[in-house]
Amino acid sequence: MLKLWGRINSPNVQKVLWLLEDLALPYERIDAGLQFGRVNDPDFRALNPNGKIPVLEDGDYVLWETNAILRYLAMRHGGAAGRALYPEDPAARASVDRWMDWQLSTLSPAERVMFWGLVRTPPAQQDWAAIHASVAASAGCWRILDARLAAGGPFVEGAGFSLADIVLGTLVHRWFAVEVDGRPNFPALRRWYEALHARPGFLRWVGVTLT
Repeated sequence: MLKLWGRINSPNVQKVLWLLEDLALPYERIDAGLQFGRVNDPDFRALNPNGKIPVLEDGDYVLWETNAILRYLAMRHGGAAGRALYPEDPAARASVDRWMDWQLSTLSPAERVMFWGLVRTPPAQQDWAAIHASVAASAGCWRILDARLAAGGPFVEGAGFSLADIVLGTLVHRWFAVEVDGRPNFPALRRWYEALHARPGFLRWVGVTLT
């Protein structure tokens, strides 16, 4: 039985839950992080010395870092569906990896202040200059993906749904779920976002109220 540590309102945990749902893999989940604590307990730090979620246990094998967990699950437990999500062809796999790395290096830092400022900060403490700067930075990223989808769609890597759609789709829900003035309209991005609602893992774990 797979064991996943992490709270369900963490986008990084949601990515893994989405994949587990789509692959119909059985697992046990243990709440950890924020109000649940645990991440500084010695037993958790033995699993992940960084004290962060998610963490995956597969028997004696322990893995942390969300996108590494996604790759592992697709390759180790995904079967044919996993090979479609994370192709074996080097060029196709590198293209998926490119978007997964871009999510970590570029998109997440751009949108983090927007999300935390609008969803997890009391109104009286919101820094609107920082929020608007984050919205603008996020829009610059989503404009890149909108152009990609408009040119090749319906998914990030063309005809086939992949891990790239999971890592970016988890964050695009935050883009469309918040209310902020001046947010640009990205038609191809919107069509892709709406198409993601056909995925069972997205519906159950990602397309929910932000908290």
